[in-house]
This record gives sequence, C-alpha cells and structure tokens, in this order.
Amino acid sequence: MPLPLEGIRVLDLTIWQQGPMATAMLADMGADVIKIEGPDSPDPGRALVAQAFYPREGPNPYFETHNRNKRGIVLDLKSQRGKEVFCRLVERADVVVQNFRFGVAERLGLDYAALAAINPALIYASASGFGLKGPDRELPALDILAQARGGIMSVTGELEAPPGRTVNGLADQVSAFLLAYGIVVALFHRQRSGEGQVVDSSLLGAAIAAQAWNITSYLAAGSYAGQPLPRISRRLTSPLWNQYKGGDGKWFVLGMPQLGRFWPVFRRAMREATGEELEPERMSIDYLRQHATEMMALIARLDELFAQKPAAQWRDLFRSHGLLVELVQDYPEVGQDPQALANEMIVTFQHPAHGPMPMVGVAVNLGKTPGSIRQPAPEFGQHTEEVLLEYGFTWEDIEGLRREGAVGPRSVEAGEG
Repeated sequence: MPLPLEGIRVLDLTIWQQGPMATAMLADMGADVIKIEGPDSPDPGRALVAQAFYPREGPNPYFETHNRNKRGIVLDLKSQRGKEVFCRLVERADVVVQNFRFGVAERLGLDYAALAAINPALIYASASGFGLKGPDRELPALDILAQARGGIMSVTGELEAPPGRTVNGLADQVSAFLLAYGIVVALFHRQRSGEGQVVDSSLLGAAIAAQAWNITSYLAAGSYAGQPLPRISRRLTSPLWNQYKGGDGKWFVLGMPQLGRFWPVFRRAMREATGEELEPERMSIDYLRQHATEMMALIARLDELFAQKPAAQWRDLFRSHGLLVELVQDYPEVGQDPQALANEMIVTFQHPAHGPMPMVGVAVNLGKTPGSIRQPAPEFGQHTEEVLLEYGFTWEDIEGLRREGAVGPRSVEAGEG
C-alpha cells in the first residue's frame, strides 16, 4: 500500500535541525525529499561527527536523525546555471522548505514570489527564528535563545537555582513538528483550492506554543498555571505532584493532581509499606494553600520514608493501588523501555554502512499506512545524477553542468578555476 505522502515532491534547502527534522517527518510518510546542499556549503550537521561528539568510525546520529529517508544532491544556487537547474526542479515540486536568514532568499532570487511565478501551486515553507514579521525578524536564532526569549527557561528548574535549560533542541524539534503539520495542512488546502501559499514556523513561536495553556493562564489570571511564582521549590508543591529519591538513589515521580481522590489511597499504601499514618486525613488544593509549613514538613518526611526502599519497589507498590507513578529514566533506560519498543518509539535501523543502528522511530502512528525509516541520510551529493535524470536532464547536460561547477561536489580543477 502506498505511503500517505507518496508522490509529494519536496525540495529541502534547510540545514542543522529545525528544517531538516520537518522534512524528515515528511519523508518518513513517503514524500520524495531532495536535500539540496551547496558545493562549498554542506549542511553543518554533517561536521558534528568530526567534532568529537560521536565516534568517527560510526554513524553521525545527529545527521542521520534529521536527514533519513531523503535523497541528496549538490547544486550551486549562487551560480546562474545552478539557479536555472533549481528552477527546473521547482516546476515539478510540491513544496520548497528553507531556513535561510531573513532576506537571503530574496537576494538569491529564491523567495516565494520568484518561485510562485514558476509554480503557482507551490507550498513555500520557512523555518524561521523569530517569525517573518516584527522588529526582530532579521535576528539570528538558535534553540537556546528561543528557549530563553520564549519563557521556557524562566519556569525550568528549582526556585533557588538559575534559570534552567531543558533538553537541547526542544524549540527546534517542536518547531519542526509544527512546520511539518503546517505543510500538510497547506497541501490539503491546495488539494481543495489549487492554491499554494507560504507556511512559517519559528523557534520563538514553537517555544511559546509548547507552553500554550501555561502562558494563557498567566495572561488571564496572573498566575503560572495556578502557581504564584514561575518556579517553586518542590517543598512547596503538592506531595502527590512531586519527585522523590528511593533508597537506591533512583528518582521517581508521583503525578496525581486530584488530591481528594488519590490522597486516601496514597495514605493506605504508605501505611501498608511503612506502618505510618500520614496526616492530614483529607487533602485538597485549599488545604495546600492554607498549610504551607505543614506541607513542607510532610514532603520532608516522605523523603525520609522513600529512602527506605528502592524506587522500583515504590513504583510497584503504588501501581498495585492504582496510583500514578513513574521512574525517572535516563536515555539508556528509555532505549530499552519495553513500552517504547513495543510501540516502535525506538527502532533498529539496518544502516548499510554501519549495521544495526538504534533510532527514535516515526513520531506519529498510522494504522493502515505507517511511516518508517527506510534509508539512511544521503552522502554528500549522493543522488545528484539520479535526480537530475528524473527531471529530464541528459547525461550530456549533467556533465556540462558539472564542468561549470553548477552541480556536484567541487572537483580539484573546478575549485582551482
């Protein structure tokens, strides 16, 4: 059965993570994504393997993750002949995705107006930093800057600590997901109307969107999702919405917001495990607000009690009572999590050069036409001839373009010329 995006042609001009992840998601679902790199400007993500992040002899997880299932060509978009080749590809493309700095596409003659004149039905997607409007639209942006400006760092970490970063690339990833979603929505609109359009997803917008209800809560009520401060010490939060360390040093999390429902059951479980009768007998949000000192003492006592058994034993005990609890897993544990494996959240890809390669799988499951990781990230310029032949260029054309330096990696002669 064909994959859901089979037949959709995507020209991918993006580098690093935000844009490449969005196009990888389209490729997972069957789109023919052609990654276009310049002869002197390969995607910098390729070079991470040479910066001691990963073993040199192995695959580059960063580049493989963001460029799987794509074909790769090398095309000089700064040359007139290279631009002519690109415009010929645009004639048959459905989507162009770029993450140039603001204004660069216009300077290259690759902006939406120029390309829509060639293909009016084109979907033109921009992976931007701060959005396409406003006074700071031209500023460069990276993930950590968007996390800072978008408020994520202000609410991350303990009250006494400096503002905290969350996982590297969070704004990149969320923006990528939103951009892929926007592209598919635009394709659906085009199917009904025939109209192409611009799609934009920014790092700043992604950071804000990821906190939609939290930010809306503050704007509406002046509180941080019900809290008076953006970051509150765990000793001042609910005992059932908190993290604790077991006797083996492993952390676990209780996640039960409905105190009236869960507190009596939790008290029974703790009495069974420790013989201790926790107070108060009843718990509510109002009680928490009115008895902050008692709550600090209660959480401190729970810290002492939980230190008596390994975290996994507490997890099993609480689950047996229908309470909501999970261990804090590190990446090695996530990679072996039977639930993640059963749902193909983690898969093993047979890399043709490096053998079995564990990878995070496709993020969205479709029952009848599931996406998959079918091929590795392309080598630099790997599919240049293959793609150009498909688009009507002859071998003679390709050789001429190569001699001019318009396509393919630079040869020594071309570089000297």
